[in-house]
Amino acid sequence: MRNMIQRAAVRFLSIAFFFLFCFGLYAQASALREQNFNERWRFHLGDIDNAYAPDFDDSQWRTLDLPHDWSIEGVPALDNPSGNDGGYFPTGIAWYRKTFTCDEDIRETLTSIYFEGVYMNARVYVNGHDLGIYPYGYSSFYHDLTPYLQPGVNVLAVRVDNSGQKNCRWYTGSGIYRNVKLIRTPRLHFAQWGTFIHTTTQGNETQVQVETAIANERTEPSSFVLRAIVSYQGEEEAAVQCPVTLEAGETRTIRLSVPMSDARLWSPETPSLYQLTCRMEQGGEDRIEQTFGVRTIEYDARHGLRLNGQPIELNGACLHHDNGPLGAAAYRDAEWRKARLLKEAGFNAVRTSHNPPSEAFLDACDHLGLLVIDESFDGWRTAKNQHDYSTLFDEWWTKDVEAMVRRDRNHPSIFCWSIGNEIIERKSPEAVLTAHALAGYVHRFDPTRPVTSALASWDSDWEIYDPLAAAHDIVGYNYMIHKAEGDHERVPDRVMMQTESFPRDAFRNWEWVVDHPYIIGDFVWTGIDYLGESGIGRYYYEGQTPGEHYQNLQFPNHGAYCGDIDLTGWRKPISHYRELLYHPELTGFYMAVKEPDGYYGKVRQTSWSVWPTWESWTWPGHEGKDIEVEVYSRYPSVRLYLNDSLVGEKPTTREQQFKAVFTVPYRPGRLSAEAVGNNGEGPLILLETAGKPVRVRLTADRSEMTADGQSLTYIVAELIDSEGRTVPNADRLLSFELKGEGTLLATCSADLSDNTGYTLPQRKTWKGRAMAVVKSGKQSGKLTLTVKGKGLKKASLDIRMDKPSSASNEGVWLTQSCPG
Repeated sequence: MRNMIQRAAVRFLSIAFFFLFCFGLYAQASALREQNFNERWRFHLGDIDNAYAPDFDDSQWRTLDLPHDWSIEGVPALDNPSGNDGGYFPTGIAWYRKTFTCDEDIRETLTSIYFEGVYMNARVYVNGHDLGIYPYGYSSFYHDLTPYLQPGVNVLAVRVDNSGQKNCRWYTGSGIYRNVKLIRTPRLHFAQWGTFIHTTTQGNETQVQVETAIANERTEPSSFVLRAIVSYQGEEEAAVQCPVTLEAGETRTIRLSVPMSDARLWSPETPSLYQLTCRMEQGGEDRIEQTFGVRTIEYDARHGLRLNGQPIELNGACLHHDNGPLGAAAYRDAEWRKARLLKEAGFNAVRTSHNPPSEAFLDACDHLGLLVIDESFDGWRTAKNQHDYSTLFDEWWTKDVEAMVRRDRNHPSIFCWSIGNEIIERKSPEAVLTAHALAGYVHRFDPTRPVTSALASWDSDWEIYDPLAAAHDIVGYNYMIHKAEGDHERVPDRVMMQTESFPRDAFRNWEWVVDHPYIIGDFVWTGIDYLGESGIGRYYYEGQTPGEHYQNLQFPNHGAYCGDIDLTGWRKPISHYRELLYHPELTGFYMAVKEPDGYYGKVRQTSWSVWPTWESWTWPGHEGKDIEVEVYSRYPSVRLYLNDSLVGEKPTTREQQFKAVFTVPYRPGRLSAEAVGNNGEGPLILLETAGKPVRVRLTADRSEMTADGQSLTYIVAELIDSEGRTVPNADRLLSFELKGEGTLLATCSADLSDNTGYTLPQRKTWKGRAMAVVKSGKQSGKLTLTVKGKGLKKASLDIRMDKPSSASNEGVWLTQSCPG
């Protein structure tokens, strides 16, 4: 009966799609081609014999939806083998199993399973058949299931092995942490990652160049018409077609050129996106859709980087892949949040350090307008850690580079590929050959974008790296931009960018970029605080563990403090300062107060730290003692007032690094800064002394979620006094309770030495802030988050959940089940 119902459903949907097709209402191709395969997996932490067998009893295993990171569910501990680099989180081995039912015609088509990311050593089985292992945890990969599927019940099993530690220099997470899809195509079909779109523009005329690989896995020759349609916001703008004949078993790349006039150009300011639809007519039925953008990229040492013919300076951020309290789990909303935080902080570029990012993150960069350096891996043959990519390089680098480039090359946000980071063997002649091989292999799949890697060396013989640098189209400098002028004299055609820099050097690095066209940008380390590389960017107090993160174990710290933005999304003062440098058109203006040395202890800084500086005029016990106030301004000068009395006026031009520093004896009350422009007074900034906390204020990043079991809401909880001011110096333990069909995924603060488990419903605030992450259920309705703390008036916040506007494709051609 079930199969009869499924076949009837397939026939009904096929008719429906036929009529939509005929009337030009082209539904998303994935509705029949791809199926989200994230739901109802069984999970077991630990290794177990024969878990790949179809008849294995997994009824006592945990049931969960992907994405999933089991490491974040644990608690950092000093004896965990991931160590300082991995944030002291647990790793290990685990199994995932999924049972699903296929209909009777499953053998008439081709079926593959697509894993966007599994960390790491993912060995996949279907119905007991070993499909092979994919070791690199940041590459996307797929397996052909066609020979092994059967009508009725099928079982997919995945063994994930992250036990070989240490294998990375940052937090990796463990598990199937990105999306999984089941892909079903006709035997005459578009090849996986086989379509490449690039554009050329002269004047008002644009040519959309389409290369698409088509495979004929029928047993006879096939003829059809290939049609390529370019649309903008659902409206067709241009189309071409051509006849194609393929022999049985033949795969061929077909090239088409679609002409357009007055195309809308993609840029960080106007990220216009088009959609290409390729479909087979009159003899074929497969179709694909792909988003792309029209833009040109040029670069040289004389004129710098030009996007669409206009000069652009890259204000970039390096970014690791984790999502803070969610670990590595790559929920779409979490990935978009990262991109949105960077964009709102004034960044126009991001480097995905040191691995390919999620597809959702690149989609967000496309839509929001962030240029991307897409990076392949951290190192080559010489190890930085015992079990790192050096153990895989010789066997796997071609597969991983191909996977990165072919998967990502249609994203207009990507302007550059990176083939490595701070390569240990950089002095060897072999490294030069390897760099040329890597760059050439990238260009095999995408000849339109430049290749870089991040070079770093504090050796006195820097010039010895010239042959290695020459293997790159753009040379990345990690912390070495002071070498640029000498390098430019020696190699005048070299185009450079600083691919990593210290956060506190913002002004100096900005000057290098704006004053030297051959330096096209700066990428600070980092944009957002992250897990792992414990203690980097920290300041500490005398008496605490001294030194840099690489010199001493930093436990209980389990993360990095060097981001411009903290885990809760709060922008640190350095973030506002950096934005002001690169965006003079915004007439930036911001005020912060430096923590007095000795207030909590004698401050000691590390290389990646900045002095602790806060949006606060609440310093009890410091009355009458001096305190420094910083005002960042693009106005000619600023005035500072304390309790409405003028403290002074200072210039804030480039000569003062757009910064005024006032020394003020602390008195509670009102601290205000006023910008002074050429035409008189400008805007005003106010900080007020806070009282005791009396309640909690909740602020959500959205009021509605999609009831799809995947949507997220981030809710910040702040301690507030009776006047509604944030209280930064009286932290409280908060409890979080969620009612309704949803999940409280995580809680956190920006304190990366707090080792309370991220999945627990309680969190001590830090500087008056904490955050909760809520995941939607699958039914429409309301969620209510209630937050309580001792001595505080509780707070509640409602979030509405509504069903997705378009029908889910789940169950169109198979059903997913979880026995027991």
